[in-house]
Amino acid sequence: MKLYWKYVVILFKSQMQYRASFWLLTIGQFLVPFSVFAGLYFLFERFEQIKGWQFQEVALCFAVIHMAFSLSECFARGFDYFSAMVVNGEFDRVLVRPRGTVLQVMGSKFEFTRVGRLIQSLIVLIWAISRLPVEWTAPKAVTLLLMVASGTFIFTGIFILAATLCFWTVQGLEVVNIFTDGGRQMAQYPLQIYKKWVTRFFTFVIPFSCVNYLPLLYILDKAPGNGLLYMLSPLAGVVFLLPCLLVWQVGVRHYRSTGS
Repeated sequence: MKLYWKYVVILFKSQMQYRASFWLLTIGQFLVPFSVFAGLYFLFERFEQIKGWQFQEVALCFAVIHMAFSLSECFARGFDYFSAMVVNGEFDRVLVRPRGTVLQVMGSKFEFTRVGRLIQSLIVLIWAISRLPVEWTAPKAVTLLLMVASGTFIFTGIFILAATLCFWTVQGLEVVNIFTDGGRQMAQYPLQIYKKWVTRFFTFVIPFSCVNYLPLLYILDKAPGNGLLYMLSPLAGVVFLLPCLLVWQVGVRHYRSTGS
């Protein structure tokens, strides 16, 4: 982790060499998601509720998933740019260094401008919390933090799987965006509103349901049965990340230099 934070400091200093560009991009990342949130607002302004879910409740879903995506984009963006490392032969140099490949690839790229989107999501989160009639307790606060952390792990795991495909395809595949950008758009609503097969897929395969829907039932006191299971459901994000790392190791062992 000491080396990882050195990567963070070095790349942050390099991006701050062009401060005007950095702050303009950050402001853009702050403003653009408001158009998405505006669409959410006008949807509820027209229909008032969706399958029993109120605007404030869905706003909390929106904030959590966008915060998680922003954090993953910021600190795990190296995997999203991994195809360039393979094409240019940069990964060959990574393999001969005395540190893990995951650490080096993750530390190769940071998108600090995503802090703009993170701040926007935090504003929505604070607004939603202030409007929800929820009696907040320590377990509920911990659950909320786990939701954000779990979402970050899930998006990072998807980035890792997409990068692993580059060992065989060399170039990244746009189809993976279905599960990153598409997953973000889908998970900003409670999964209850979708078809059952969609809910099952995003519960047992890619556990977005464990990020927003199941723990949200616990926070809103809507969870049937044992609430502890709903509270701990975000831990599925860690469970999802572990096999992604194993798949990455398989890809590394089968890697053959591109000859670049």
